[in-house]
Amino acid sequence: MAWCARIATLCVLIVPLVAGGVCLADGLDDVRRSGVLRHLGVPYAGFVMGPEAGLDVDLVRRFAEHLGVRYSFVQADWSVLFPWLTGRRFRVLGDRVEDLGPEEVRGDLAACGITVLAWRKELADFSRPTFPTQVWLVARSESTLKPITPSGDTAADIAATKALIGHGRFLCLPGTCLDPQLYALGGPSFDPQPFAGGLNDVAPALIKGEADLALLDVPDVLVAMQLHPGRLKVLGPISPRQEMAVAFAKTSPGLRAAFDAFLTGLAASGEYRRLVAKYYPGVMDFYADFFARLAGEGGRQ
Repeated sequence: MAWCARIATLCVLIVPLVAGGVCLADGLDDVRRSGVLRHLGVPYAGFVMGPEAGLDVDLVRRFAEHLGVRYSFVQADWSVLFPWLTGRRFRVLGDRVEDLGPEEVRGDLAACGITVLAWRKELADFSRPTFPTQVWLVARSESTLKPITPSGDTAADIAATKALIGHGRFLCLPGTCLDPQLYALGGPSFDPQPFAGGLNDVAPALIKGEADLALLDVPDVLVAMQLHPGRLKVLGPISPRQEMAVAFAKTSPGLRAAFDAFLTGLAASGEYRRLVAKYYPGVMDFYADFFARLAGEGGRQ
């Protein structure tokens, strides 16, 4: 009986270890067996500029090379990006999601400047942060509205910025990081204009006069100001600091862990910083603390 008890105890200890090993290999083994890493992406700012260029395209291509597999870009749009990654259709309900049934999985990871939001974390797991961001209120340069005076208190700055929205129509993009519901922008004092185009089209629409104001995130503002110098001005923040990351299905912890290890090495070597500078030359001065932390943490791991 004592021998049986020892065997039973040993089995209890071993089973979780074996199960954990299988779990960690899931996703990563699938990619290695197929010989292809499928990168889901939406053309957006400097992250995805087509199948051959962009910060996230370069990053994931290097990851595929690191794994010894072929890189394949799968173009999506924001409405299908997470369904194609997770195999589930859904509807966003505030910070939660409602499952609407199965969808065909078409990619192994998603990377295109994806802001980590509460409802997205319900659907997918995220890598270490890859890029800093924030949602800002933007106007045309000729607008009579003046940028807020930074107070050093993010909450106070956001409140001051929100007070400006009542002075005009503003463009927003429901279902993305520019969804006004995420930032409590509702009620009779606001006039949101849901935009039918893509994230890349918001700034040009604002410049053309389709609205008085727009919600834009940091990468989009940086690109818009390069493409349309002197045409836009930032009035102030709508959100606290946010972070972008690569998204993985919750059934692929091994692939996510492999990517995190890869990113850690890339950041520690300085190569990731060089990639960022290629597409966003000014962002590291603006968010120097983020990139210093990323490289420092990479060096310690």
